[in-house]
Amino acid sequence: MYLPAHFAETRTGVMHALMRAHPLATIVTLSSSGLLANHIPLQVHDGADPQAPGILRGHVARANPIWSDRVEAVEALVIFQGPQHYISPNWYPSKKDTGKVVPTWNYCCVHAYGQLQLHHDPVWIREQVTALTKWHESGLPAPWAVSDAPAEYLQTMLGNIVGIEIAITRMTGKWKVSQNQPAPNRAGVIEGLSGLEPIDAADAANALAMVELVRRHEPGQK
Repeated sequence: MYLPAHFAETRTGVMHALMRAHPLATIVTLSSSGLLANHIPLQVHDGADPQAPGILRGHVARANPIWSDRVEAVEALVIFQGPQHYISPNWYPSKKDTGKVVPTWNYCCVHAYGQLQLHHDPVWIREQVTALTKWHESGLPAPWAVSDAPAEYLQTMLGNIVGIEIAITRMTGKWKVSQNQPAPNRAGVIEGLSGLEPIDAADAANALAMVELVRRHEPGQK
């Protein structure tokens, strides 16, 4: 990933927070026929060392070739995408002064690397599915639990998936949130995003999140 120094994010806690807020990851692996990309919800778990990159856990359909057709010597690349939004040059006050402005796109992302490990143990798989379910159901008024499903049905469903785990060897974070712009232009981006007529609820959420990110990320500050 192209990463100018002013966009680099190196704090493990900040990267983990994005991974937890946006858990649907893109896992890129090398197969016998070339690159494969799969979109899998993953949980990030802290390692024994709080500063360690951590561990990713999830599961895939047994029919998915991500686990059965992979070049084991090559690490997987896992991509987490956070808030993002188009940035109009009309929002930059410097447009009036020089006209030397162009559109761009602000975004946050994390790239994590590690070997793809497989789990066929039904106990491990059930524990992972239970943990993932509890995490996503916790905010609902009547949370669904794995144990709510009939035992025979659940056994069949769990038999149709394979557990996956990636001990992260390294992470790269990129927060491209207007740090390369002078203060008046950053203020213009905040004003422009705040005054948008959003396309839909997702666009509104991205614009609001980007406003906060631009505010919090002054150039040279962490």
